[in-house]
Parts: sequence; C-alpha cells; structure tokens
Amino acid sequence: MKKKNMHIKKEIIPFVNRELSWLDFNERVLQEAEDETVPLLERLRFLGIFSNNLDEFFRVRVATTKRLTNLPLKEQRLLDTDPKELLKKINTKTIALQNRFEKDYQTIIKKLNNEGINIITHEELLPEHIDFVEEYYKEKVRPALVPIMLSKTNMPNLNGSSIYFAIKLTASKTKFDYAIIEIPSMILSRFLVLPTVNNQKYVMLLDDIIRYKLHSIFDIFNYKKIEAYTIKVTLDAELDLDDDISEGVIDKLSKSLKSRKTAQPVRLIYDKNIAPDLLVFILDKIKPSLNDSVIAAGVYHNFKDFIKFPDVGNDKLSYRKLPPVDHPQLKNKASIIHEIAKNDILLNYPYQSFNHIIHLLREAAIDPKVTSIKINLYRVAKNSKIIHALISAAKNGKKVTVIVELRARFDEEANIYWAEKLQDEGVKVVFGIPGLKVHSKLILISRKEGNKTVRYGHVGTGNFHEGTATVYSDVSLLTKNTIITNEINKVLRLFKNTYERPSFRHLMVSPFNARRKLITLLDNEIKNAKHGHDAYAIIKLNNLVDNILIKKLYQASKAGVKIQLIIRGTCSVVPGVKNVSENIEIISIVDRFLEHARILVFCNNGNELYYISSADWMSRNLDRRIEVGCPIYDKKLQQTIMDMLTIQLKDNAKSRLVNIKKNNSYKETGKVEKNRSQIELYNYFKEQSDKG
Repeated sequence: MKKKNMHIKKEIIPFVNRELSWLDFNERVLQEAEDETVPLLERLRFLGIFSNNLDEFFRVRVATTKRLTNLPLKEQRLLDTDPKELLKKINTKTIALQNRFEKDYQTIIKKLNNEGINIITHEELLPEHIDFVEEYYKEKVRPALVPIMLSKTNMPNLNGSSIYFAIKLTASKTKFDYAIIEIPSMILSRFLVLPTVNNQKYVMLLDDIIRYKLHSIFDIFNYKKIEAYTIKVTLDAELDLDDDISEGVIDKLSKSLKSRKTAQPVRLIYDKNIAPDLLVFILDKIKPSLNDSVIAAGVYHNFKDFIKFPDVGNDKLSYRKLPPVDHPQLKNKASIIHEIAKNDILLNYPYQSFNHIIHLLREAAIDPKVTSIKINLYRVAKNSKIIHALISAAKNGKKVTVIVELRARFDEEANIYWAEKLQDEGVKVVFGIPGLKVHSKLILISRKEGNKTVRYGHVGTGNFHEGTATVYSDVSLLTKNTIITNEINKVLRLFKNTYERPSFRHLMVSPFNARRKLITLLDNEIKNAKHGHDAYAIIKLNNLVDNILIKKLYQASKAGVKIQLIIRGTCSVVPGVKNVSENIEIISIVDRFLEHARILVFCNNGNELYYISSADWMSRNLDRRIEVGCPIYDKKLQQTIMDMLTIQLKDNAKSRLVNIKKNNSYKETGKVEKNRSQIELYNYFKEQSDKG
C-alpha cells in the first residue's frame, strides 16, 4: 500500500530576539534623554546611562554573538538566529541610535547655554579661565599623562574601560609620527567646573584640557601640527574560567581578570574627523574582524562619565530630591528585631530607607542574644556599611558566615577585595557552588530566646548595596515566620553541604524547584480559565526570555488567562498575536529610578498568591544560578504589593508599550490625567510614613 505524504505544519512560536529586544530597551533610555519634560542635567545623565548600557552590551552580548560566528556552519544552523546576520542587525540599530544620541547631545548643549551653563572646548577658553586651567593641568593632569610613541612594532594593549587620544604629529608634508595618550578619567574627574564669569557658568571636559596643552606634551620635538582624535575600543569581557580544581577560586578569577585586559576587541568607536591614515594605522594594530563594529562618532566618547556630570545651575535643571522615608513600623524604633518579631515587614526601595537593613545588621552585631549571622553577597558598595557591620559582628563574638559571589560581572575585583578583608577579620567566607552563580539576596540571623533558637530572615530582589538602593526599585521581606526562615536556612546550608538536594515547599529556589513551581502556577491559572473561573497573572520582571516559560504564557493566553507583564528590559514575548497571545499586555517603565524588583501575582481562583524573587525569567536564572523567590503570606503586605502594581499598570507618563511593532510608543493617555508611577509610589510610601 502506497503511503500518503504527510505534511505536518510546524507551529511557529513568535519570539523577539534577545539582543534586538535589549537594544529596544536601551532606546527607551535614550527616549528619556530626548524627553523635553525631563530636566536638562538629567537628560545629560540619561545619555551617560545609555552609553554605559551600550558598552556593557557590546562587552558581553555582542562578544558572545561574535564567538558564535566561529562555530562550524553545521552547529550555527542549530541556532535560532544566524549570528552573522544578527551582528549586522545590531550594527544597523546601534548606528541609528548613535546618530540620535549625537543629535540629542547637541540639542542639550544648546539648551544648557540658554540656561547660562556652557560646556566649552579648549578653543573657547575665556581669558579669565586661562590661569585656572594652566594650574589645574600642571598640578593634576600632566602627572597623570603617559604619552606613547607608536610604531610598526609598538602599540600598547588598550583598556576597554578607557578612552584615548590617537595623535598625528606632523613634521613636514612627508614626515609624521603617531602617538597615543590615555585620558586619565579613571583617576581624575572628567569635568572641571571653571570660575563663573558675568553670571555664566562654565564646564570643561578633561579631554579639552589635554587638547589645550597638547603641544607642550611634545615640545621636545619640532612638530608643525599636532592633531588629537578620541578613540575607544570595547573588549570581550566574558570570563573564561577553566575547571582546574587544583586552583583556588580567587586565584582563578584573578587570572581571568588579568586576561580581560588583553581580550579581543568587539567594537571600535572613533572621532569621525580622524585623519584617514591615522585610522588605517589604528585599525591595522587593533585588527578588528569583519564581525566587529567600527563606528564613526562624535568628538567625545565614554559618555558614561556624564552620569556624574556636576550639579551646576538652578534646581529646575535636576530632578526634585526624593529622600527615602522611614518604614512606618520602624520609624523611631530602637530595635528592628523586636518589630520583625511582631509581624512581617516589606521594605520598598528607593522610596523607603535601605538604612533599615544596615541598622538591622548593626543591631545583630551587638545584641548579646544573637549567636550567628549568615548572608550572601553579590554586589556591595565601595565603602560598604554592610561589610563593616558584619566585621563588627565577628569582633563581638558572633559566628558570621558570608557567601561571596566572586563572579558578579564587572564587580569581581571588588568582591575579591572584600572576601579577603572579611577573612582577615575572622569572618567565615564561602565562595558559592561550582557551576552555580549565587544571585539570591538572603540574610539569616539566629537569636537565643529562652530555651530555643529563633531565626529572623531576609529575602529580597536587590543587592545589599546602599548606593544602588537609592536608585534601584527593589523590595525586601523581613520575617521570623518559621516556614520561611527554616527554608532560608536550607538554602544557606547548601554552601556547606553541596551534595544535598533539598526540597522546598514554600520558597522558589533555582535550580531546584523554581521552574517547576512557575509552570505549576501558570497551569493552575490555565485550569481555572478552562473551568470558567477568573484567571490572571501580573508579572513584573527585568527580563523575560526563557523559551519554556514564554510558551507556557502563550498557552495560558490561548486558554483565556489575562496576563499583564511589566518588563523593564529584554522581552522575547510578542503580545497581541491572534490565537497565540491576544490576552497578553506588556508595558515597560523607564524613569528616574531603575525598575529592578521581580514581583508575581497569580489569581488562584480569587485567593491570590503573591511572590517576590531575585530571579528573572531567563534560563541562566532558573537553571544555572542560586535564586530565591518567596511567598508573601501577610495580607497587609499583599495589599501593599497590589497597590504598587496597580499604580504601575496605570502609568501613562513613563510607560511604553512593548508590542509587535517594536516602536516603543508611549501608553495612550487621551485626556486622562498623567500618572507617573514612580512619583505616585513615592507619595504613597511617604504618606504611610507620615501617618506612622
């Protein structure tokens, strides 16, 4: 019998490429710099954030994509996207954004001029400034400069974090030399505020101070013309740790950090006015491949420095200060531990003060009833009060254990320093679990109360970093609920007994049960929708790219589950596709604070389930990291979370629609009053604090 040809139609699941979606997010950051309702100095700082984001994107994501082009063609065909085609799309999008960036910078400069703030070049110095600049150059700048003469055999390795002057030194029509100077913005401020003249304020970039004195640097020669053009190389920043278990973890990481300084280039940005022969020389020395981005740009690079642009001018040029308020239950209270004992507490940064966490650790350090403190650290501040509180606890005889994640990207050197500092002070330091990056945000304080040990726990969405806690929006749960603290203890025991495979009934812990738990929660909504019950999910994350969970969201949408997503960054979900994602809506909020909290709410047939988590919905967070999500059982705290999400979902000032058009359009407002959620949230928590 002749078999019939069976043509099975393959289901096409819509996904947005992760890298291209990230560029869409950074475009939203650029929109803040373009937004005329944003104060001028803040617009300048958003340009800095955009630039810093793009640097990291190239150092990590583009570098990874570039590596994929080196795979055999057979293996490349197994990928979702052709890496070479993807690099072309990235380059096209990046150049378009860069052009908008340059245009916006010039616009902001002109508007600042109108406000009496002048960012001037070396050619625009007033006579009143010359002595001031000369003295600053002599005392601060010249000692930090290291000019290097270039030749066919001499080209230094360029630091990916720095910017350089590529210099052409012309002696005659046929004789010229090349040199390079690193602009020392790592040790000096990029900006010099000059004396005020006739009520006009002046700021000069370090670059232009060097340009002003360029001839004096090479005055032992007799060059007729000296030209300086800014260049910046972006290097592959991935750490390739080997698996040689005979090496100590710190030694391995230190070696990898050293190799980072000679990593492969993935992008070269140069002043578009550069002398053609000098550019050819630089390209020949750096040797970028065809897959690298070589981008002609403006005069200034490393705009990340503009994040710290000096506060000059009047108050209207910057955001109004929003000082963090005290949590109403902790306001003017001597003991935070006693307050946690009464009921669970939810802290919300940056609206409420991160000092509550510092005070908690300081209290635990001197409380005679506290016997031990355990904490895991991913990123900490430069002069960390958290670290000092832990050292104080150790000196007071507490048993202090700190799990330090050495592989926190770009903070590795700082974490090595703090790990060694803690060890020197008698703190027990543990370096996580091989193959699993530790990204959870846990504290466990054990206290002797009568004849028993009582544990006080912290589960959060953000790092123990008092600096970022003023600009990142995060949440922290403080609890003595034994069903939570016992499971926190289970997580922390993992770092002592790595062979254990614990079970968790309440916490969602990657890589053990988090993925399974999330699927179960969505399956429950699907079941309820099919039975005609109310079914919905509100999901707030930084990034959503995990294929398995995206397919589950599509399945839920098709079943009739209403899904509202608040995704700050990368999102591979395509909403509004007929018969696939019609019940999915996505917004992204970009404003003065960085949305960082992960919050989940599931309808559960009217008996809502609430969670906070350290994990985004990415395969790395669910399968290759220690991440912890925690249920919120307290009804008052559940109401606070729902209030927060409701305020954000109503945002029509800083909320963009994430949709199939990928145009980052703002949410339609019509004649409805503007609701800027971050300001509304600040007012919400301030009102609570004032009443408390």
